[in-house]
Amino acid sequence: MPREAYSELMKAIAAGKFVFTGEIQPKKAAHFDDVIRVAKVLKGHVVACNVTDNPRAHAYLSSLSAAHIIQREVGMEAICQMTVRDRNRLALLSELLGAAALGIRNVLTMSGDHTSLSDNPGAMPVYDLDTAQFVYMVRRMVDEGVDLEGNKIEGKVKLHVGIVGNPNADPLEVELLKIERKLKVGADFMQTQVVFDVEKAKGFLRGVRGYPVPILLGILPCRSYGVAEFIAKNAPGMSVPEDFMEELRKAEEVEDNSRRKSRIEDVNVRYFADFIREVKRTTHASGIHIMAVGYEGVVKALVESVSK
Repeated sequence: MPREAYSELMKAIAAGKFVFTGEIQPKKAAHFDDVIRVAKVLKGHVVACNVTDNPRAHAYLSSLSAAHIIQREVGMEAICQMTVRDRNRLALLSELLGAAALGIRNVLTMSGDHTSLSDNPGAMPVYDLDTAQFVYMVRRMVDEGVDLEGNKIEGKVKLHVGIVGNPNADPLEVELLKIERKLKVGADFMQTQVVFDVEKAKGFLRGVRGYPVPILLGILPCRSYGVAEFIAKNAPGMSVPEDFMEELRKAEEVEDNSRRKSRIEDVNVRYFADFIREVKRTTHASGIHIMAVGYEGVVKALVESVSK
């Protein structure tokens, strides 16, 4: 059955709009200066922004606190990421209650990178719940007003719960089974991991076409040839088109720093604008999630290019 839309993100999707979301990564800092600055850059160009939760298992300023400050100080809606890596069900429940009380309306459930990648490698991963069980927890809180054990919650929990899909998974069938399990317990939306190849994106979308969930495809504009090269060599299953990388390499040959940055932006805007137009024209995707951490300035140019 259709659910009430609590967030601007879900209201826009329900209205049939093709939406854009952005991403903000807090730093290892005891202040909000950077997240506020980046949020101001993104505001007006995306309907909501993800706030990452200790990516690569590095300990940073908390996603929940940063999401709250972004909404309060900047007036842009946040999507609060939460991993099961760092919290047992008690901590997850507590964070969700805090999110609901603070006016956060979107939560993205994630497993999280393993702590073997951490800047604190002695940290023990938790994984008390898996992501499907986490989705089920949120669903019970929202729909029934209880926790996993059926204990009553005071007040209304107004949260939309999102999941992550991986278009680069091989075999894709295993990934689709994982997604189906999370959808069966009640996920509201899906954002995908980064995909550069539009045909791979379309293949993934065909695989999930029968699932009644809005999907936002993840893209990653590259601020340099080195970033694209690193992804191509180190990201499992992810292919970066050679023509895109070659255009970035040529753009970096310009000696003038200002012109070089402008040419790199042009390469990204041309490539991803074509990608987005093809997705809009040929698929049922509900939008695009732009992961431009450290390169947020490109978001405005890209969204405006597609909107013309």
